[in-house]
Parts: sequence; structure tokens; C-alpha cells
Amino acid sequence: MPGRGPGGGAFTDHLRITEGDGLNPRTYSLRDALCAPRLVRAFGAHDVLSAVIGSRAGFEAIWASGFGVSAAMGLPDLSLLGLSDQLTAASAMAAACQVPVLADVDGGFGGRLNVAHTVQMYERAGIAGICIEDKQFPKTNSFVPDRQRLLSADEFAARLEVAKRAQRHSDFVVVARTEALICDEKVEEALRRAHQYVDAGADAILVHSKSRRPDQITDFLKQWQKRAAVVAVPTTYYSWPVEEAWEAGVSMIIYANHGIRAAMRRIAEVADEIVRSGSSATVEPTIATMDEVFEATGLQGWLALDGDDR
Repeated sequence: MPGRGPGGGAFTDHLRITEGDGLNPRTYSLRDALCAPRLVRAFGAHDVLSAVIGSRAGFEAIWASGFGVSAAMGLPDLSLLGLSDQLTAASAMAAACQVPVLADVDGGFGGRLNVAHTVQMYERAGIAGICIEDKQFPKTNSFVPDRQRLLSADEFAARLEVAKRAQRHSDFVVVARTEALICDEKVEEALRRAHQYVDAGADAILVHSKSRRPDQITDFLKQWQKRAAVVAVPTTYYSWPVEEAWEAGVSMIIYANHGIRAAMRRIAEVADEIVRSGSSATVEPTIATMDEVFEATGLQGWLALDGDDR
């Protein structure tokens, strides 16, 4: 696998930080990352293995993707999975990776008290932070047309206030995601909501856009005054270089769904080729070896724990 470090697997430190970076890998948190003088790249994971692969590739954080986890279970991103399913997936990622995990929790799985419960459950699981969005329940994936419904800014701000009151650890991060641009509102409305959300205690703002260019995000950033870190998700404006995003004022970029999309396409290609050719001979050179899977899953570390030389 490209970019992997020595040793591999869950028994190694996947976060490549040198002493010169001034960050201790054992205490590295999402809050540290958002305050660091460099852009943070987060890889969207749908299970533990995709999270490990993303961290080994050099991503500084993992996005526990609600879309990805749902798709991996054969379900659309329509709030069909609840807290338990999403938390189980995110906590397993956090246990396997030493980079911080930011978890997608949709609208917080219910009302204000549900949001408080979500914060405490995700904190307890060792997850670095959660991202809550300002859409009505049940939410529809942001790229499904004509199905987007915003929650009132006042109600969402109240939920953020409850989330921060429920928080027990100072380094836990609550990211407020505004879907105003997804719902065809103007940049001014996204700004108004973002300011209100920071006033309510949000640690960072995720501004989502379905535009094919980053213009809405750059317009937002020009007027934002750096009140809090800004997170961008360039699913549709994917040609935006990270250097330009950093210069514009973005603190974190999330490649939110590329893991599940890559897995779907490659699995389909391999399955089709095996059926077509009658054997796996033609695909063997293009897929991971058994040894690579052993390494990624920390086989040698587990065998060493067993201490049996058989």
C-alpha cells in the first residue's frame, strides 16, 4: 500500500509527526489540529480498515462518514441508522487509529437532550469531536435534490448550547455544519447562521456547498473574520488545491466519501472480471496481497501477544 510506515497495523503510530511539529502523537487532538499552522486533511472512512488505510496514507484526521457507514450497510443516507450504529463504527475507527476522528452525527439523533446524550457517548468512546448539521430530522443526503429542509437557526443554536453544556472534556470539539448553501440560501444566510452558531459555543464551522466551484466558500471566508476554524468538504468542487484552500482561510478539508466510492468501484471491477474470465488470475496483480492485509490488520502484533512460537 502506498504511503504506509514501517510495522503497519493497529499496533503502530499511523500519525507521522516529528518533534519539530511540536505535537505529541499520544495527546494529539482535533482541537490541536484545528489550531495548528497548517491545513488538516481528513479522510472519509466507512469502516475500521478504510480509516486505517486513510491514516497510513498520511491524512491527519479521519471523518467517520455517516454516508459511508450507511452505504457500507447497504442503506441510503436518510437517517435510517441511529446513534448506536454510527457510534459503534466511529468508536472502532478511533480505537484503531492514532489520528483524531471527527464523527458525522447528522442532526444529533433527535432533539436537544438527544444531542447532549450524543456528545457524552462520543466523548466516552474516545472520539475527538462530532459534527452536527442544521437540517430537520430525518435528514436527506445533501446531494439529493429537492429534499433539503433547514432547521431554524435559533433551534439549532439552542442544541449547540446544550451540546457544549453536556461536554465533559475541554478538548472535545463540536463542529456546527450549516446546510444553508445546500438549501439554496445565499452566502449571507450561511454567514448569519455561522455567527449565531459560534455565539452558541460551536468550536468550528463546516460550510457545505454543492457548487462545482469553491466560489461560495471563498465568498464566505472573505467575510468570516476568522471567528472560528472553517471546515470545507469539496465533494463537488474537487479540483480546489489544498494550498489554495489554506490561503483562503480553510482549516480542515474533508474528503468525505472517497473511500466508499473507491471501494464500490474496485470491488465491482474485480467481481466482474472474475466472472468474465473464469478465474482470478487477471486481477491478482492489481489487488492487495494476503501479506498486505495481514500487515494492515496488525497480525504480527496479535501473534506476539499470544507468545506462542508454534
